[in-house]
Amino acid sequence: RKQKQHQQKHSGPKAEKKKLKKQEIPTEKDERKRNPRAFAVQSAVRMAKTFHRAQDIKAKKHHIPVVDRTPLEPPPVVIVVAGPPKVGKSTLIRCLIKNFTRQKLGDICGPVTIVSGKKRRLTFMECNNDINTMIDLAKVADLVLMLIDASFGFEMETFEFLNICQVHGFPRIMGVLTHLDSFKNKKTLRKTKKNLKHRFWTEVYQGAKLFYLSGMVYGEYQTQEVKNLGRFISVMKFRPLVWQTSHPYVLVDRMEDLTDPERIRTDPKCDRTVSLYGFLRGTLLKNRGQVHIPGVGDFQVSEVNFLPDPCPLPHGQKKRALNEKERMLYAPMAGVGGVVYDKDAVYIDVPTSHIIQQEQEETRPTTELVQSLIDTHATLDVKMAASKVSLFSNSAVLEPTDMEEPERELVWDPSTQRERRRVVFTEEEEEEEEAASGSSDEEHHDCDKAEQEEENSLATFLKEARSDCGKKGAAPPAKKQKVEKTEAELPAFANSEDELEMSEDDDDVETEHSDDEDSGDGSTEEEVSEDEGLVKKPTRSESDEDDQGVSTGSYSFLKCLLVQHLCIIHLSVDLWENLQLKASQAFLQQQEEAPNLRKLVYGSDMTGSADEEEPMEELGGLFRISRPQKNRRFGANAVDCSRFLPDSFYTWDLQEMLNSIRDCFVTGKWEEDQDAATQLKEDDELYGDFEDLETGEVHKQQQDQAECKIQTQVEEDAEEIEKKTRLEKKRRLKQRFDAEYDDGEDTYFDDLKEMMQKQAELNRAEFEGVDDETRVQYEGFRPGMYIRLEIPSLPCEFVSNFDPHYPIILGGLGSSEGNVGYLQMRLKKHRWYDRILKTRDPLILSLGWRRFQTVPLYHMEDHNGRHRLLKYTPQHMHCGASIWGPITPQGSGFLAVQSVAGTKANFRIAATGVVLDLDKSVTIVKKLKLIGYPYKIFKNTCFIKGMFNTLLEVAKFEGASVRTVSGVRGQIKKALSTPPGAYRATFEDRLLMSDIVFLRSWYPVSVPQLYNPVTSLLLPLGQKDTWTGMRTLGQLKHDLGIRNKPNTDSLYKPVTRAPRRFNPLRIPKELQKALPFKSKLKQQQPKGKTTRDLQRATVIREPHERKVAALLHALGTVHYYRTKKARTKQRAKHKEFLQQKEAQEEAKLKRQKEARKKLYRVMGQTDQKKQRSSLRGALQD
Repeated sequence: RKQKQHQQKHSGPKAEKKKLKKQEIPTEKDERKRNPRAFAVQSAVRMAKTFHRAQDIKAKKHHIPVVDRTPLEPPPVVIVVAGPPKVGKSTLIRCLIKNFTRQKLGDICGPVTIVSGKKRRLTFMECNNDINTMIDLAKVADLVLMLIDASFGFEMETFEFLNICQVHGFPRIMGVLTHLDSFKNKKTLRKTKKNLKHRFWTEVYQGAKLFYLSGMVYGEYQTQEVKNLGRFISVMKFRPLVWQTSHPYVLVDRMEDLTDPERIRTDPKCDRTVSLYGFLRGTLLKNRGQVHIPGVGDFQVSEVNFLPDPCPLPHGQKKRALNEKERMLYAPMAGVGGVVYDKDAVYIDVPTSHIIQQEQEETRPTTELVQSLIDTHATLDVKMAASKVSLFSNSAVLEPTDMEEPERELVWDPSTQRERRRVVFTEEEEEEEEAASGSSDEEHHDCDKAEQEEENSLATFLKEARSDCGKKGAAPPAKKQKVEKTEAELPAFANSEDELEMSEDDDDVETEHSDDEDSGDGSTEEEVSEDEGLVKKPTRSESDEDDQGVSTGSYSFLKCLLVQHLCIIHLSVDLWENLQLKASQAFLQQQEEAPNLRKLVYGSDMTGSADEEEPMEELGGLFRISRPQKNRRFGANAVDCSRFLPDSFYTWDLQEMLNSIRDCFVTGKWEEDQDAATQLKEDDELYGDFEDLETGEVHKQQQDQAECKIQTQVEEDAEEIEKKTRLEKKRRLKQRFDAEYDDGEDTYFDDLKEMMQKQAELNRAEFEGVDDETRVQYEGFRPGMYIRLEIPSLPCEFVSNFDPHYPIILGGLGSSEGNVGYLQMRLKKHRWYDRILKTRDPLILSLGWRRFQTVPLYHMEDHNGRHRLLKYTPQHMHCGASIWGPITPQGSGFLAVQSVAGTKANFRIAATGVVLDLDKSVTIVKKLKLIGYPYKIFKNTCFIKGMFNTLLEVAKFEGASVRTVSGVRGQIKKALSTPPGAYRATFEDRLLMSDIVFLRSWYPVSVPQLYNPVTSLLLPLGQKDTWTGMRTLGQLKHDLGIRNKPNTDSLYKPVTRAPRRFNPLRIPKELQKALPFKSKLKQQQPKGKTTRDLQRATVIREPHERKVAALLHALGTVHYYRTKKARTKQRAKHKEFLQQKEAQEEAKLKRQKEARKKLYRVMGQTDQKKQRSSLRGALQD
């Protein structure tokens, strides 16, 4: 049957408890108050330990507060993707770029900058297997994605890069496991993940994030996993690293050679002038400072400029996600970026930024206009030549043959190395040009110089398109045609088809509201020059003639204009500059090129007198072309109201500019009779109340206004009450949070944080309202700016051997960091390096921005402060090291490798350490033993020779301690005149002529002055990881095939020691008398020979006596044997007797036990009988 449902109780104690709980009324007192003894202090010691531990944990969470110097627009976050070869680094970067920007990137060359969110940009950089690249990128990385091949496990490159990061500041590190799809067994996969995770935690920190990329789909990682990884990257916070926040640095994303081509042609090996571009990071950069390029050297910057941000953050209204236009990708070294801004030019990249990988098929274009252009089978020339135009039904038909084409002349230009097309004009046109050129030549002379400097790649592209048109048979116009503002100029700002259409509509609107220059000043219309690709102004007569109907050669020019139009539309998909500077220039150009509506409608003779007419030339039997007279000028009063050219842009953010036009609007202050408020008031008085004749409803104006005011007031009050409610709720939440997590009293740490926060606010407020140009002069270039650095005298190999796969870093140097001097360091050999390090062996150090080779001296400090030279580094201890190298601030970490050439199977990092001091205060000494031999001995005084060479050397060592090999100590007293270098010394005891005397001294050692920068970026392509500097002595001997000659004194030889004769001990008689009796010498004298009378005589036996003695010996032997045999037999019998006796005793004890049992049984029965008889008698009684 069906189980009975549970019925909740609605009454009773349990139900009452639940009701109280729902009402949040405490059912009982706090446990501590209810049972205080249970929570009393049981042990004061344990409580103190618990408190101390809690305080230690709390203090460990504190970091030293630093002033927040992050700019409002921070530079892109540098993400270094590191790992062994063939582990999936490039694939991961492509997937992340596709995740953030919806674009595909082919080859990953150089830094790739993208916009990942509203307030964050990312710069991806791939780290190859070269240890130079690892060292350089570890210094500038904000986040490291450490890729690990899970199917193989950890490789040496992973641990090497982790150790490099630990030395140079330890940025944020995230592990990424790849090749997980190679595991078929889930249990093995789970176990591998766990082992790798715990080993990764050991190297980084407990709980470090480790991502799993489970597999690949069509050559890419799974979309959801990449999206999760991108989300973690987008929200990650970064701790400022000391070295990065105290030094400016630039990760270069673009490089240009500015050297004069003529100089390169005459001297290919000359030093180059190079401009480097990139986002400034770290701290402020001063102009004309000193920088270091790792792999190249130290250089002086000649000029620094800041440029418009090529990858700006999105601005504007608050929104949740980025649109397609704001998902920017900037990678100039990979050929992606659209428009590139330079100091004096703008370069436009013609190919689309959506670069498809070469191995994939090319997809068909989605733009209908481009698609139709591709699908066409006939050229535009053929179509235009076959076309006929009939404007009206009865008018004549116009054909291309009706148009007269001017003559053409091809001229070879040696300066540009190409054929140029010269236009041959008719005599009449030449006369018109001569007449009109007088007033405009001076005007154009200054403009041409500025326009030549503004030539860019877009103009070059259009120039080539027009030249192609000419080669196909389309002749240029007889007059240089005026280019009206069409879609070919402005849609460079568009980023999609919709925006392109919007820009076209805006063009029309702007054309209607735009004015041009005054018609009476002899100014001309702008046109596109065929030779230079620049914007130029033709003469007045040309422009007047051009403005009339269809002139000769218009078909070919229309074709060229259409080609330009298509090219620009093709570009507009990629170009995304919505920058103020670009827009302002385009607006100015558009205003100048706006059509003159008066001339188009009324003709150019409207301002002239009516009698100055000229016969008109008919075109097609219908239209007439008006030709202005030569040297014709408009009157001064001919103002073209359809055009307006602003002289300069006004800053409408200023309050003064707004106030200057405030009265131009309805809400401004006019005269009393024209003021809007006054007229409305009069209308209210005049037409206040009225009655609707259809409905009969009476409207009262004042009442309606009062009701509106009341309703508005009520709505405002409701909004105010709601706002106050929200603020009160937030305040309560904050109080609850503070009460839960704060101690209630400010600590020193809190005060320090508050002070740092105030300092950061003060720093931001100092230059808040100042423009960038002025700000740069005072504080320098701030982090986040996109800057251009010009560096002269760079080696030519830097440009000729440039490889974008290797990073170029410009590290700013401090005031003293450009000098070279002595450095004292603390060093420890890495425990994984398989060899100990030898003093005076060259070592490659990574210190600060630099990588250089030097010769270190290792030493150890003794208890007395002496720094003793070591021949080798100790195994598991720190030791001191002194080098000659670049001055670097104290506390800077460094690492050492013995070679950067190629890859080795073993661990490559030899040692790590830190800089302690920057001077030569430490004197390193090594032990020196001077040996001498005595040549005269006078009791305890000796004359020693062979230790010194001159009297001066002896004088320096007067009073020094000496000793012999046997341990007799002495002291140098005075130098002797002959032989030179001999001296007199006294000892504790008399020496022998065979003794060797030595002096133990300390000799100061000088640090070798070797500073050899690692110039790996100057090596040819493919050989940048083969830099070899100074070789060690062992490497030199190995390479040259030199074998060590053994020292004969160090070889083992058989030791032959001759027996020594010691003189007898002679004790003076006076001393003998003072000795005790038993120590006197007479007892130690050897005994004399025993006299003959004391010696015992030798007994010689006769033969009979020998026989008797032999018989007695035989009888004794027989007796001894018999006695021994009888004794053995007796012992056996006695043992047997003891066993029998023991058995008898056991039997006797057994019989006695049985007899006792029998007796006790009989006694018990007798007692029972007595008891029964006594009970029977009692009953009878």
